[in-house]
Amino acid sequence: MSSPAAPLLVSSAQREVLERVARSTSAAHREVVRARVLLDAAEGIANTVIADRHEVTAVTVRAWRKAFAKDGLTNWGKIKPGRGRKPMVSDAKVAEIVELTTKTTPPGETHWSCRTMAKRAGVSKDTVQRIWAELGIQPHRVDTFKVSNDPQFTEKLIDVVGLYLDPPEQAVVLCMDEKSQIQALDRTQASLPLKPGRAQTMTHDYKRNGTTTLFAALDVLTGKVIGQCLPRHRHEDFLRFLKTIDAEVPRGLQVHLILDNYATHKHDTVQRWLKRHKRFHLHFTPTSSSWLNQVERWFRDLTEKNLRRGIFGSVPDLISSIEDYLAAHNHDPRPYVWTATAESILTKVQRARTSLDRLVS
Repeated sequence: MSSPAAPLLVSSAQREVLERVARSTSAAHREVVRARVLLDAAEGIANTVIADRHEVTAVTVRAWRKAFAKDGLTNWGKIKPGRGRKPMVSDAKVAEIVELTTKTTPPGETHWSCRTMAKRAGVSKDTVQRIWAELGIQPHRVDTFKVSNDPQFTEKLIDVVGLYLDPPEQAVVLCMDEKSQIQALDRTQASLPLKPGRAQTMTHDYKRNGTTTLFAALDVLTGKVIGQCLPRHRHEDFLRFLKTIDAEVPRGLQVHLILDNYATHKHDTVQRWLKRHKRFHLHFTPTSSSWLNQVERWFRDLTEKNLRRGIFGSVPDLISSIEDYLAAHNHDPRPYVWTATAESILTKVQRARTSLDRLVS
């Protein structure tokens, strides 16, 4: 019987690299196994034992030991010429597919699909899908956007972001808006409850039972929400909600309201009321910039968690459900953490405007 091979000589630096590869969850499986084999060989473990432990042949273990003893980590991860699967799609074909995808559309359609592109480029749909996935191309998706054209965009942005990042003392900062025309929808047939192996079901059609408008003001410091459902969103309703805020915010605190440019917020009657209530300060977001108002995020949560799958036989049922959600939220509120600076936002907006100008020109 032949004697076991001598322990493989591995320097401390080489051992560190091999251990890192051996623990890796992203490296190629073959390289991970190879690193573990070499680490075992450095411990003086017999080649046959290493082969059984890592499910390779003893011939492979000896070949890896010999290559490492000769070259160390110099050729680590390299595939010898002539080895491995040859690429089935040339670089020119990949470039053609990318060019067609990003700069053209199929006849009569708005965007390419895997099958239409495969037919056009003369490759399989799986090849197209793989190329798109590797390059992050998603022609089936579209992101909506709107760059504000407000002439006072910069001033309003700095004002609002300044309140988020450095709120004034002895004051409360509230993000306020209306969610109008919330419909009390009832389903035409009874829904089936959730059970193992089956999702909850509801009919695709519905009955309309009226609407309500939710006025909400989010405290950016605590996450609590002052909410009130009112029939409409006229200036009279807005004024009524201002009085609700005035009653709920402790005396002695200034009230900074962040809100949009809706006409009811600037009505003469509202302005007269504000002159009599000096602690209220209104801060308007730029036009087409609802993303700057944090209460919009809370409205999204309300829709996802309460309204979208709710079944309401009447407007009072709808209002009661919204009030229950409000109460539950305020029982354990969590503020949204704002991290973006005005400078970073202005840089992105300027980039978007530059891109738009290039497309126009």
